[in-house]
Amino acid sequence: MRLRDAVVAEFLGSALLLATVVGSGIMGDRLAGGNVGIALLANTLATGAGLVALIATFISISGAHFNPLVTLAEVCLGKLRWKHAGAYIAAQATGAVAGVVAAHGMFDLPLFEVSRHVRTGPSQWWSEVVASFGLLTVILNVAKRRMAFVPVAVGAYITAAYWFTASTSFANPTVTIARSFTDTFAGIRPVDAPGFIISELVGGALAVLLFRWLERSHTSSQRAPEAAGEQQTRDGGRRLREVSVDKTKKTGVRGTPRR
Repeated sequence: MRLRDAVVAEFLGSALLLATVVGSGIMGDRLAGGNVGIALLANTLATGAGLVALIATFISISGAHFNPLVTLAEVCLGKLRWKHAGAYIAAQATGAVAGVVAAHGMFDLPLFEVSRHVRTGPSQWWSEVVASFGLLTVILNVAKRRMAFVPVAVGAYITAAYWFTASTSFANPTVTIARSFTDTFAGIRPVDAPGFIISELVGGALAVLLFRWLERSHTSSQRAPEAAGEQQTRDGGRRLREVSVDKTKKTGVRGTPRR
């Protein structure tokens, strides 16, 4: 992996992801005629489909993180160096903001806004813990066993999490920061962003701890039969030696008798 290529992929992927999230939110809100459920459905379907396409496009170049939680998890698991992680996260953050600007430009809005969309309180924070924990759990475990399924798994999870979490599943610190620059359907007040980001980091950390525990448990369960087989082999050899010695004692004969 060339770091330059990976950074470009993370920038573009994050930009297109935020353009999808914010742009579909604006379009859905305008066409829904005040029906928030329809607007959310439009936003959900576009985001889920966009994630599948973007991850499939960039996964072979950078791993298609588009999310500091994924990048930090890779560092904690020894799959990415810290110096590379910094470049990844910088690309994700700048790309995400660029995506918001692109969406505003497409819908003839000011390129930068300060969001007034209130998203705060224990239920919102807990929702982000759950959403982030679930997202990282899906990514880490699917990537370990079925890498080709990662795009669909992530897109499907986010589509579901939009609806089962009170926060509509941001689950991404750079997404949270970028969405504070849009006063549209997808926005979040800058003052509310820190609570979301802390919750997301907590959820991500819990997912990494769970993944490590599952990996240790899985490794131990694989080693147990191997150890048992080795012990049986040693026991069998010992029994054969004991039988041979016993026969020698009874016959008084050692080795091959001479004729």
